[in-house]
Amino acid sequence: MTTMDLDRAWDLHPQVSVRPEPFGALLYHFGTRKLSFLKDRRLLTVVQSLADAPTARAACLTAGIGETELPRYGRALAALAHSSMVVGRTS
Repeated sequence: MTTMDLDRAWDLHPQVSVRPEPFGALLYHFGTRKLSFLKDRRLLTVVQSLADAPTARAACLTAGIGETELPRYGRALAALAHSSMVVGRTS
């Protein structure tokens, strides 16, 4: 899995529901019926803040993700994009 373009604006897909859990969160896509598990609470914070951030990088930095951790979180976000849980924001 490659990393996603962190300098682009992303958002949670409108058909995705997020249910926070003690381990992280469950994401359910009502359109594709896919279920994803987030096992990292900081990744949950990133996903929840994508809509308000100008870029995915900004969402990561706001969540306290350091520059050295960005590649790992970029790969996690790329997996979410590949499964249509997050989508690129056009405007």
